[in-house]
Order: sequence, then C-alpha cells, then structure tokens
Amino acid sequence: MANQEAFKGSVSVTTEHIFPIIKRWLYSDKEIFLREIVSNASDAIVKFKRLVSLGETDAPDAPGRIDVVLDAEQKTIRVSDNGIGMTRDEVDRYLVQIALSGALEFLEKYEGENAAESGIIGHFGLGFYSAFMVADRVEVFTKSHTGESAVTWDCNELGAYTITEGGREERGTTVVLHLNEEESEYLKEERLRAILEKYCAFLAFPIYLSVAGAEAKGTEAKEEVPVNDTEPLWLKKPADLTDKDYEDFYHKLFGYDSEPLFWIHVNADYPLNFRGVLYFPRLKHEFASMEGEVKLYYNRVFVADNVPEIIPEYLLSLKGVLDCPELPLNVSRSFLQNNAYVGKLSAHVSKKVCDKIVELSKNEREKYESFSPDLKPFLEYGSMKDEKFLERIKDVVLYKTTKKTFVTLEEYLDAAGEKTVYYTTDPVRQSRFVTLLEEQGKTVCVLDSILDTQYLSFLEARDPDLKFLRVDSGAEALAETEGETDHAALRDAFSGILPEGVKLAFAHLKNADTPAILTCPEESRRMADLMRLYRMQKEEDLPPVPKNEVLTVNTICPVCEDLCAIADQEKRTRLAKQIYYTALLTARTPEKEELEAFLENNLELIRDAMA
Repeated sequence: MANQEAFKGSVSVTTEHIFPIIKRWLYSDKEIFLREIVSNASDAIVKFKRLVSLGETDAPDAPGRIDVVLDAEQKTIRVSDNGIGMTRDEVDRYLVQIALSGALEFLEKYEGENAAESGIIGHFGLGFYSAFMVADRVEVFTKSHTGESAVTWDCNELGAYTITEGGREERGTTVVLHLNEEESEYLKEERLRAILEKYCAFLAFPIYLSVAGAEAKGTEAKEEVPVNDTEPLWLKKPADLTDKDYEDFYHKLFGYDSEPLFWIHVNADYPLNFRGVLYFPRLKHEFASMEGEVKLYYNRVFVADNVPEIIPEYLLSLKGVLDCPELPLNVSRSFLQNNAYVGKLSAHVSKKVCDKIVELSKNEREKYESFSPDLKPFLEYGSMKDEKFLERIKDVVLYKTTKKTFVTLEEYLDAAGEKTVYYTTDPVRQSRFVTLLEEQGKTVCVLDSILDTQYLSFLEARDPDLKFLRVDSGAEALAETEGETDHAALRDAFSGILPEGVKLAFAHLKNADTPAILTCPEESRRMADLMRLYRMQKEEDLPPVPKNEVLTVNTICPVCEDLCAIADQEKRTRLAKQIYYTALLTARTPEKEELEAFLENNLELIRDAMA
C-alpha cells in the first residue's frame, strides 16, 4: 500500500448551524440572558480600572456604573457601561468569533496568578450570545479607552452582521436587545428588576434600572437608587460589623421575622479562596425547616441555591451566601464541574461550622445552651454521616436533663462515675421512674426524638463500655441488694394475673412507697421500636415483637405487705391487678385490651369500696 500523506485541519461550525443551538440550549433558563449581559458590563469596568491602576491607559477614570433601560414601545432592553470599550479589531475578535473569551485573554495578560482575585466573571466567551435567546436582533455600540473611533455591530438571529463606525460618543459599550414577539414578559419593569435582584444583587458597580420615556409621560423624576448592593456584607471585616448588621442582612436575603441562632463569617484565602456568611436558622419545631438556602455566587454573580456538592446534606438547613471566585462551573454557570476543589470546599464549610459551634460552646456556654435543642438534631445527624464532623463536635453536643440543665456526655459520665447514661423519652409518662432515679442521685437526660435513639445506638457501637438505659429498662438501679428471701405470699397474690410474656420479679426497691414497677429490657424495647418503624414504612402487617416486660414487686412496700394479709382471694386478686395496671400506666401507653381490662378492674374495686 502506498504511503499516504497525513492531512491536518480544524473543525469549523457555520453560524446558521450554531445560532439555533445557542438560542434553544445554551442556558436552561432564558432569564439568564440579563445576568450574562450585565456581567459582561461589569467585567468591562473591572478591566478598565485595572488598566488605570497599571498605568496602561490615559483615559480619565470615573465611577463605574451600569444602566439598564427598558423601552416597551420599541421592544428593546439597553445595557450600557462606562468600561474598557472595544476597538474595531476587538469587535472582530470577540463578537464575531464565538467562544473566544476576551476575559481570559485579559486575565492571562494582566493578572497572572491573581486571576481569581480580579473580580472578572466571564470565562467561556459565550455569555454575550445568550442575548439571542430572547432577541432576534442585537446591536452593540462601543468606544475603546484607546481613543479609536466608535464601532457599531448589528447582528440578526441568523448570525448575519454589519460593522460600521460611530454610534457612541463616550468610552464604554451599549448592548441593545430587540426582543422577539415571544418574549414580551421581559418588557415589564418588575420582571427585569426581579432578575437583576436575583442574579446581580451584589455586583461591584451600581446598576440603575429605568424605563424609557417615563419622564415624557409625566412620571415624577425619582432619585437614582441602584438595584444592587455594591458592598455586600461578606466582603467587609467582621470587626467592622455589629450583630444588627448580620441580622439585617439575614432579613434582607430571606425575609424572616425570627433571628438566626448564630452566624459564621467565612473569609478563606488558603488553601481555598472563598467568602461568605452562613446562618443557622431558628427552628419552630423539630425538623421544621430542614431545607435551608445557601446562595452560591461566582465573583458576586448568583449561580444557584443549595448546591449539594458544596453543602453537606446534614447542613442543608444552613442559610446564607458563599462567593467562590475559583468555583469550577460549566459553560452555563448553572452546574458545578466535578473535581477535587468542590470536595475540599464542602469539607471546609463543614469545618468552619464545627469551629464556630466549638467556639460558642467554650466561650458563650449560656447562649449555646439556649439554642442547643435546635442544633442538636443536626449535630447528631452530621456525626452519624461524617467521621470528621463527629470528631470535631462530639465533645460539645449537649444533652438536656429533666432538671432543665444541659450537660455534655463527658460532663455526665464524670459526675456519674460510671459509663451508664439514664434517659427518658417521655418525662411526663415516665415521671415515676425519673423521680425514683433522681432520689438515688442519678441525672436523667431527655432524649425524646427518633434521631436521639439512633444516635445513642451509634455511640454505643463506637464504645462498647458506654451504655444508654431508659429509665424504665430495669430495676437494678432502683433496688437494694437483698439476700435469699421467700416471697411465696406475694407470688401467690400475683399468680395468674399477669398477661403472657410478662415476668414476675421481686426486689427491695429504695423507695418504699412504690408497690411495683413494670420494666422492659433496653435491647428488647429498641428492637420492638425498630420493628414498629419498619411496619410503618413498609405498611406490612407483621406480628408484634414480644415486649419481654418484667413486673418487679417491691417487697418492702406496706401496700404489698397488706395485700398478702387479705384473706378474700377474689379481692386480693383485684388489688394485685390494680397494682399491675398502675405500674403499666406509669410505664407506657396501654393497648386497647389492656385499657379495657384496667377500667373493668377499677370498676370492681369501686363497687367493693361502696359495698
């Protein structure tokens, strides 16, 4: 076979093929066109001011500004800036050649390693063409800072354009979008204002929105007020801000009446470059607002809410802003590119939250205790999801006690002198057990959520010596040690009255006024709770798990001693049942059959008393 000479070439795309693609699929949401055009205007001002600072231009400096003018009658939107402007050659280079980014070339030439700190937004050279998603014709009037003649570029939706001289007197650029018939919604002032407030609320230069012809129609002239805040709170020094500044910013962003629990002012330069303010909201009730809202910005331009790649799922209740100039975005700046930076950023956010929580626990304990109930579910969930998160906050998770105090696990164990934690899931229903334990000098924690019970099992799995015992899990902590004693009389009194699965035991309880207690071993009750949840989730009618309950009769209670002395067997049985049902009501909610049996027995006792 004869040798063939290799041919090299470049792929080319004609405008009649690429423009329809841009019009339909460049961005997922058409309203982004205004973000892109205004961002370009901001970049133009940034570039000019950088040239001024470097002594690269003789053009006089002036405060940067961006004007957005709506003309509903002419069906146009006009975006003007007083930035760097373009020469004829630059128009040929940056407007005629799709996907050639003037921003990147500027960064490479003037910024070098400081590109991320430049404040320049554009990167892909495609944002300008988003105009054709809503316009069938776009005009650009531009005059370069170099003093060269102004240039007008006029292009239709098929990519056909003309270039002429003139069209603008002052340095800068004006982009005029002639909207097509289908996009009339963007000819309303409130619609444009909403878009600017969403995407451009914190751009570095003031943005002024006006309506053409408003004064001619008799509308009173109003003082110019920019749409955006050019000095967002996260770019200021924390030392220069008050609590009210942070709270006002929180209300401005989210419109809530309630104050946040706390906030974290992030100002990271190394190894990651990002800034922001994160708020932990006050919850009205458990899991009331699991969905937070962290607004993600790229050099002050809004990108998205709650990006899961950045905010760990256990912190999704956070609210606030993050501005990440090194964020790896795709062309539409709507989705993150997957890379190591994103993972590092997520880990850093988690660390910042942990650092703040630990700081509050050590330096502002009273304040920290006040919002611990709101915070604890997220600390528990985060601990079970992230080992590093657990290691950072495990020593500052607070447990509320029945005495309305708060203790860490370490504080509880140190005071108890043993690695057993007594807790209640219902302080009211289990109050008798709580009282009996507190009389023995025990501290009882309140762990009354489903997450609490999962978390304590998680901690036990990590430390086999650590035990969490619900107050009704056994009589051991409530009983004195007694020698071999014959309880035949008591055994006879309770013989035959207990339901199947309930065992009978005897103990010398430390409180003589308690006739009996009904307990269930911790492991058995947890298994029953898990199976109950499983049945609820699967909606399956599975057989109930045996409770393995134990009725422990108090051998030194006077009531029990008197019970044995009753000669009437029937009366003694009814009183023994009443002791059992009283213990049951103290321990848990009775089932339907149990409640009916209790009421029937109670009625018989009333009749006995009235006989």
